[in-house]
Amino acid sequence: MAQSWSQLSIRTSAANIDALSNFLIECGAPGVVLKNNGLEAFFAGPLAGPSLRRDIARFVDAITRLSPRAQKPRLQWKIVKQTDWEHSWKRFIKPRRVGESLWVTPPWLAPPKFRRRQVITIEPGMAFGTGTHATTRGCMEFLEIVAARFDGESFSALDVGTGSGILAIAAARLGAREIRAIDNDPVALRVARENIRANGVAQRVHLSDAKPNRIRSKFDVVLANLTAETIVELGADLEKKVVAKGFLVLSGILHRKASAVAGRFAARFRVLKRKRSGEWVTLLLQRK
Repeated sequence: MAQSWSQLSIRTSAANIDALSNFLIECGAPGVVLKNNGLEAFFAGPLAGPSLRRDIARFVDAITRLSPRAQKPRLQWKIVKQTDWEHSWKRFIKPRRVGESLWVTPPWLAPPKFRRRQVITIEPGMAFGTGTHATTRGCMEFLEIVAARFDGESFSALDVGTGSGILAIAAARLGAREIRAIDNDPVALRVARENIRANGVAQRVHLSDAKPNRIRSKFDVVLANLTAETIVELGADLEKKVVAKGFLVLSGILHRKASAVAGRFAARFRVLKRKRSGEWVTLLLQRK
């Protein structure tokens, strides 16, 4: 018998998308599709269960109370009947060019034969980072710029909050010899480990649940695609992990908070580049 799925569509501002995405995945959605004006999530069963719908409504109300001036997210449920859900889900995931030298693709699509682009294969799962979000793309594009500065020489990298592992894999593709990737979410670590193995870079990427303040090494590049608040909270630990004249790539930052984040690091870092995509900003900093 064909499986019925519940589709939840939420129209909301960019400021709410990450929090909602994480919560819906924790509630059991096998994945979340990001839209320009919101997101979609899917749950097994017709119209999901009443407790699930109630929990989601409460979470949305909590977000609304935190930002009373913002427009309240709008929820819409409907039943989606699929004869082959796996095939249907795959239509949402498309291969994507990122920067000048990277190509991100799901494993069920054979990538073209490139002369210049490096292929990263990411299995969409319950962890952030498939190359479609503006913050992930911004980090990868700045990582590409940083790698070019080493002019073919290998470098070291730390990926804080690795999610799917995509930034750690990108660092390996771009020439990093030693990569530490950390996350406090066991689901993310599992997904990242699978992606890192699938891309053949497990020997160069050390994956763990270590906290930044427990890592003693310093790195040529530190990547943190988190939120503005988390970046500021971890600021002292992040800057300590960057070698002299090393680089710090920061993203997950809403435009209105970008200046405050840059200011937090101004004493020891200078801003080399700033990229805005919609409501999101990515910063490339270099240690003085």
